[in-house]
Amino acid sequence: MMNNITKWLGRTFVAGAAALMVLSGAAFAQGAPAPDAAPPAATEAAPADAAAPAATATPAPPKIDSGDTAWMITSSALVLMMTIPGLALFYGGMVRKKNLLATLAQSFGATCIISVLWMIIGYSLAFTTNPSAGINNFIGSVNYLLLGPMGLTTTSMLAPTIPESVYMFFQMTFAIITPALIAGALADRMKFSAFMWFMSLWLLFVYCPIAHWVWGGGFLGQWEHSTMPAGRSSI
Repeated sequence: MMNNITKWLGRTFVAGAAALMVLSGAAFAQGAPAPDAAPPAATEAAPADAAAPAATATPAPPKIDSGDTAWMITSSALVLMMTIPGLALFYGGMVRKKNLLATLAQSFGATCIISVLWMIIGYSLAFTTNPSAGINNFIGSVNYLLLGPMGLTTTSMLAPTIPESVYMFFQMTFAIITPALIAGALADRMKFSAFMWFMSLWLLFVYCPIAHWVWGGGFLGQWEHSTMPAGRSSI
């Protein structure tokens, strides 16, 4: 049995490492600076009074930074390892021998089902703005259903220096580990199929709305900004 567990954990780690290498390569390609354009041809000097003051120039919007992208990918990998294998082995060591594999499967199954649901609808509900201001206080929109509008160079206003795909992946790792922590209270007490249904419903009806309330433009985030003293910013 231990050999099977070792092989399963090894395959899971290799698959995760391969996925992170592919994602990091794509992210670095997105964040790579474009080659400098050729210098313009020399022209006649413009009158001094025609030059606009430098102080009035509009600051350039932030660009995708390869360093920020690499650090966010690393952080996402560390958070994901907190669930598999970290949380799976931690809970597996607290149950009876006959329930070891079932407990490991709960953490792995929660990772799989939540990853799929997060990319289908979870990210959209939590981190997008609803066209209706009243509804936006409580839940986001479905504009990012299946991550349709997310392109290779799009960014989120919450993280403008990294690709939005990396930001989505980072938030997904927390969406995975948060409900997976509940598995410790359900070990030896729930069927695997019922556990998967519970994880799915808990993500959509508890985690996504509360995440939107705080970080997605909901009423808790608005209340925090309205009560914050002048000169201070939220983290």
